[in-house]
Amino acid sequence: MATFPTHTDPLSQTLQAAAMAWKRRDYQRGIEILESAAKMAPHKPEIWFDLARCHGFCYNYKAAEECFEKGIRVTGWKTESFLEAGRRCLVFSQNEMAKKYFERALKQNGNSIEALMRLAYIHLRHNHLNEVAQLADRAIHVDKNFIPALLLRAALLRLNNKWDESERLLRSFITKSELDARTRAESWYELGTILDLQQRYDDAMAAFLEAKKCIRSMMGQNTVDIEIRRENAKKAGKTISAAMLKRWQASTLSESPKRFALLCGHPRSGTTLLEQILDSHPEIISVEETDIFNEEALLPVTHAVPHELIFTALDTASNAQVHKSNSAYFQCAERFLGQPVGNRLLIDKNPSLTSLIPAVIRIIPEAKFITALRDPRDVCISCFTQPLMPVTPVSEVYLTLEATATEYASVMGLWQMLKPLMANPFLEVHYEDLVENLETVARQTLEFLELPWNDRVLEFQKLSQNKLVRSPTFAEVRKPVTKRAVGRWRNYQKYLEPCLPVLEPFVKAFGYE
Repeated sequence: MATFPTHTDPLSQTLQAAAMAWKRRDYQRGIEILESAAKMAPHKPEIWFDLARCHGFCYNYKAAEECFEKGIRVTGWKTESFLEAGRRCLVFSQNEMAKKYFERALKQNGNSIEALMRLAYIHLRHNHLNEVAQLADRAIHVDKNFIPALLLRAALLRLNNKWDESERLLRSFITKSELDARTRAESWYELGTILDLQQRYDDAMAAFLEAKKCIRSMMGQNTVDIEIRRENAKKAGKTISAAMLKRWQASTLSESPKRFALLCGHPRSGTTLLEQILDSHPEIISVEETDIFNEEALLPVTHAVPHELIFTALDTASNAQVHKSNSAYFQCAERFLGQPVGNRLLIDKNPSLTSLIPAVIRIIPEAKFITALRDPRDVCISCFTQPLMPVTPVSEVYLTLEATATEYASVMGLWQMLKPLMANPFLEVHYEDLVENLETVARQTLEFLELPWNDRVLEFQKLSQNKLVRSPTFAEVRKPVTKRAVGRWRNYQKYLEPCLPVLEPFVKAFGYE
């Protein structure tokens, strides 16, 4: 949302009010205000672009596109306008719409490196590797020293198992002084991944530590904020009781409740693989790692209370309030998906909601829960070595192995606390069992979801080849299922050693002794 100086004229006041609504994440109010601003100054493209973004965050993509077109028309169809529309589409996770705008920018200016690179990464998410290679080559043709394009070429070499070539290319630029911190971090992560594949584990860890150093240089000192968040989560957890969860689960919010399951657990526990398998079933449709539940269902009920009191606020909320959140969640999920859920079972694959399981029960009482489990030591190594860009507070959680282990204990400690209290059905799925015998685990999971067996789930990789995968593991999940990642932590055992006392209770509890 654009920021504007303080003035007393009506337009400036209106734009300031819109900026405040955006800051509060009150996107519907932002739309109302910006529509007034657009009537006052229809010649200002930034108003149309801001209005489009608010519509995007309300999952009204048709309205967003109409506003983008009005803003672009005002600018005189400039390349920068197409690029800005594409950037904003990415902010509200509409890759296909973004792709159209970047293609229009490229059609107008075939040498736009930004358009080339943005399109390359969209195609990468869809696994269109030939298109990625062509776009990267075009960017390098425009500027042979454009390092982000060289980095993308190195990633493609890795994906094609040309590890030596990829490493040589990376080392040709990774220490250059002109690299910005983000590109340098991404380059070290890429090099670490290649070295890991080559079983050069000490060199790989050194590369990952260099990546963390770059990330640290881009971040503020938010360690205290992380500790406060964890402490508040503990306090909120203490307000939960078995009686409360049973009462919530028994509440009737709708005459025709939806079929719904939350796929959760700690990140890097196999949630993406399991989601891809289940989403191949014709009676299942999934949303993957969105903010829909937080923004559209939870926030309207709990926005005025501190985090440690959110479950108390949910308990005292009226059924009418909660029913409104329930309806909003499913309506926005359908808008996001671009199709009705109908009689299908909706799966929300979202590890970030693990700590909010009680809230899901309150707002969607019919919910079932599938919790992905994996050896905690493998989870921590995987989280630590996984590139998390752009930099967010989540990145800081994984800056060190010690912090990673602490975060794991915080998230999965809450799950351990909740399990004996829950009345809702839940199933724990071990990653190791899934890669050992995919069909058996898939059958057990579908039986838990009360769905018939369908052979399509065994063809999930074929069905997902051109599917957008939002998880950072979008490349790995399309590869044949192997047991390579099982016990990976042993390759880095000496680095993980100081963290093992923190993880040991979970190693025992989840059966990984």
